[in-house]
Amino acid sequence: MNRHLLRRVSRFALSGVALAALLVPVAAGAQQADPWKKIPIPPLPAFHPHEPVRIELKNGIVLFLQVDHELPFVTGSVTIPGGSRNEPVDKAGLVDLYGMTWRTSGSEKMSGDQMDDFLAQKAAHIDTGGDIDSTALSWDSLKADSGQVYALAMDLLFHPKFSQEKLELAKQQEATGIVRRNDDEGQIASREADKLVYGVDSPYTRQPELATIANISLADLQAWHDRTLRGRLIVSISGDFDPATMEAKLRATFDGLPPVTPLPPRHDTFPGPTPGVYFINKGDVNQSNIEIVGLGTTRNNPDVPALAVMNDILGGGFGSRLFQTVRTKLGLAYEVGGGLGFEYDHPADFRVVALTKSATTVEATKAALGEISGLTTRPFTPAELKRGKDDLLNGFLFRYDTRDKVLAERVLLEFYGYPPNYLDTYKAGIEKVTIPDLDRVAKKYIHPAKLAILVVGNESQIKPGLTALDMGPVHSIDITIPMPKHEAPAEKKP
Repeated sequence: MNRHLLRRVSRFALSGVALAALLVPVAAGAQQADPWKKIPIPPLPAFHPHEPVRIELKNGIVLFLQVDHELPFVTGSVTIPGGSRNEPVDKAGLVDLYGMTWRTSGSEKMSGDQMDDFLAQKAAHIDTGGDIDSTALSWDSLKADSGQVYALAMDLLFHPKFSQEKLELAKQQEATGIVRRNDDEGQIASREADKLVYGVDSPYTRQPELATIANISLADLQAWHDRTLRGRLIVSISGDFDPATMEAKLRATFDGLPPVTPLPPRHDTFPGPTPGVYFINKGDVNQSNIEIVGLGTTRNNPDVPALAVMNDILGGGFGSRLFQTVRTKLGLAYEVGGGLGFEYDHPADFRVVALTKSATTVEATKAALGEISGLTTRPFTPAELKRGKDDLLNGFLFRYDTRDKVLAERVLLEFYGYPPNYLDTYKAGIEKVTIPDLDRVAKKYIHPAKLAILVVGNESQIKPGLTALDMGPVHSIDITIPMPKHEAPAEKKP
């Protein structure tokens, strides 16, 4: 789940007030101070997202149909269980290469290059890719071309023809990403902070190396495809179509497949970070990326609504405590925000991020730590509670304002085994959050002594040094990119 920082606030409010001040006589303005505060705000409409039709086939495959006749388009996707956390350690990067090579190679009937030309003529798309826990095939087209594009997508799903040439190209692209992964300090900070939380050997922080991608063959791609395709597929279709006709087409494609083979349950451990200060020296920058991290929770935790409101109060936008103190009042950060995260099937992280000048690294870190600690010592106010709840509830209008977004969320819930009414109960939970709830979850989940601090910055410019944080010795992190080991050439016999 990408994932920190700031909500947007309209940039036009101030200019509108200034213009009004020029047009309205001074006396009238004096008589009617802050007239915008008197504008009535109607209550939010009832939250009733348009739910897709769910169909479960006898073999365990699940179909979702979301009809939307507003525009003449049809989009679809197949979500397949199994992602990078399931790949072998010595072949890290397999899912990345698979996702790229699957589409570019094409199918038995049409090569990837031919597919590019065909789809370009139709203004259509077919894409493949992978993630931490799944891979996916997706497509979209005009309604008039939806039959042809669907047939081509299904041919790619069931009859891929992986190409050695396309695999080598994907390896070159992956290798380029590996050798350049230390270019951007923000990416370094995010990646290495994950390792502090989950561990360097965790499947959730596994990263491809030049040696591991060299180990991956065409046979590995085909074996991965054959194995994961037996999983519990989730097929979703949205757009302008007749639901009965579409259901019949999907049943004809998927009903005859054998019963799904579920992935074995996972038994990952999540100890959380070892508290302390960690540093990565990047001498070509004049600012510091600060990441304060700990262990979060899962989305099915009943405390999530209260935690979501607490997060908004801590670091959810311009009105948050972090922003108001670290940036507005003290002027110590370009960006600041964060909170306690929650993933669907494993604990997320607690993460507060700040970007600051090198010279103010220690001061900004202390200020952010002060606001984190303040969650357990500084009382929450009714104004904070109202703003936090309003931010989250108003956000539903934008997160689920289209049928496609509702469908995407419904697929996620299905994939992770959540009840279909999760959004309704989540929203209702937010509405019920009280100040005592905030006090309770803050004391339960916020533990400053268990946090780790990672700084990526220019050591020569960080004055005072990070030892001034008084959290013990500073631990340096080595981010050197390992080079493949080459066997020495055999000596020639005389």
